[in-house]
Amino acid sequence: MTFPLFSVEKPHMRAFHLCWFQYFTCFICTFAAPPLLPIIRDNLNLTASDIGNAGVGSVSGAIFARLALGAACDLTGPRLASATVCFLTVPAVFLSSMASSPATFFMMRFFTGFSLATFVSTQYWMSCMFSPKVVGLANGQSGGWGNLGGGVANLLMPLLYNLILNNTMANTPFVAWRVAFFVPAFMQMFAAFAVMLLGQDLPDGNFLQLQKSGEMHKDNAKKIVYHAVTNYRGWITAIGYGFSFGVELAVNNIVVYYYYDRFNLNLSLAGIVGALFGMVNIFSRSSGGLFSDFMAKKFGMRGRLWGWWTVQTLSGVMCIIMGRLDSLSTSIAVMMIFSFLVQAAEGLCFGVVPFVSRRSMGVVQGISGAGGNAGAVICQVIFFRGSQFKLEDGITYMGIIIIVTTLSLTTIYFPQWGGMLAGPKPGVTEEDYYMREWDSEEQQQGLHKVSMKFAEGSRNERSMKFAEGSRNERSSKVQSISVEITQPTDVV
Repeated sequence: MTFPLFSVEKPHMRAFHLCWFQYFTCFICTFAAPPLLPIIRDNLNLTASDIGNAGVGSVSGAIFARLALGAACDLTGPRLASATVCFLTVPAVFLSSMASSPATFFMMRFFTGFSLATFVSTQYWMSCMFSPKVVGLANGQSGGWGNLGGGVANLLMPLLYNLILNNTMANTPFVAWRVAFFVPAFMQMFAAFAVMLLGQDLPDGNFLQLQKSGEMHKDNAKKIVYHAVTNYRGWITAIGYGFSFGVELAVNNIVVYYYYDRFNLNLSLAGIVGALFGMVNIFSRSSGGLFSDFMAKKFGMRGRLWGWWTVQTLSGVMCIIMGRLDSLSTSIAVMMIFSFLVQAAEGLCFGVVPFVSRRSMGVVQGISGAGGNAGAVICQVIFFRGSQFKLEDGITYMGIIIIVTTLSLTTIYFPQWGGMLAGPKPGVTEEDYYMREWDSEEQQQGLHKVSMKFAEGSRNERSMKFAEGSRNERSSKVQSISVEITQPTDVV
């Protein structure tokens, strides 16, 4: 399957553009406040602890929302699940303009952050729409363009604020920032309507329609959750994602504030610098997904894992260096490299996640996605909350944590493909791995056929050496059968 990036043809590419744009608007809404913090801080009398708590709140709510949305995708499909989340959270964006105290500011950021759960539906949707050969690229591109909203928010909100302040009746700073919030709120609402009206869950149709017609089995929620939470690989991918995407979220919360205070930039210029960090998502995360697919083509799943570990470890090194620099120009240059690597690592992560489970794909992606928000909370609480650390020291320590936690990737092992440190188990096939999620009764009813189709398509995750061995083995079996058939004929 090809990936025509600029096509809007239904259903594949239309789903791609709908899901990344929806996630993009949710990102803008969640991070609309940080670039205006110097103004909001004075208006609401926020302390450093208040700002840190609000930052934690903005990313913590989505932890449980992502878990729930993963199960909802498995049961009702990504279109309905994601649009519902957007409709439920957009009132919090509108109400952000009415915040009057540190407590109400925290509550609005907390509930707005639930919208980041749409990342799970984005990755689920792409994993359903595209074949295993390009799933890394599809997931990386959609997630990357969605994450781009963080950088756009850093650029957009100061520009909106200045435009409103200088050209409308809201010509006082404490009113202009409030009016600015209406723009991202309307964007998110528009995106939700577009997904509902124009999207399609699967190449064959929508979940609910296929379930009603009997063409698609409505799965058991308990079994979906069970097979997800008992697969340790999903929890390891959550750790890895926690210190790639989680780090990106934490930096989005402090980057404008960091350059505004440490290098004495004005608000607009600090916003532009902060926007650069997120704008790299235009190509960085998709580059990670593309690199993951490339490594899989050459070295199978083991290549995907090694590529992920290498890129994420290097991002930790760049994070350490960024926190030690006193030069503005050098700091920005290193920040850009750090941004590219950490976002590429996110794409590499979701080049692996779709293969952890087929039956429980949504919940596994929810666990992994929730790990991203959990990592953001950990980084925000430990390094950027209150005055325990200077921001530059917090950035350095965060880089060390990235390197240490990324070592957990060495424990991911697929018996049919192997892991970073060991090859596959002899005789284990893709069908064996995905079949274990279905009991004998379900198999007799033919409910496992979707998983078997996925297993067949995922054979490219074998390394070239293993794949060649498998082909030779199959060839030998064919020759053996041929001999058994022809020998009696010769005797006669």
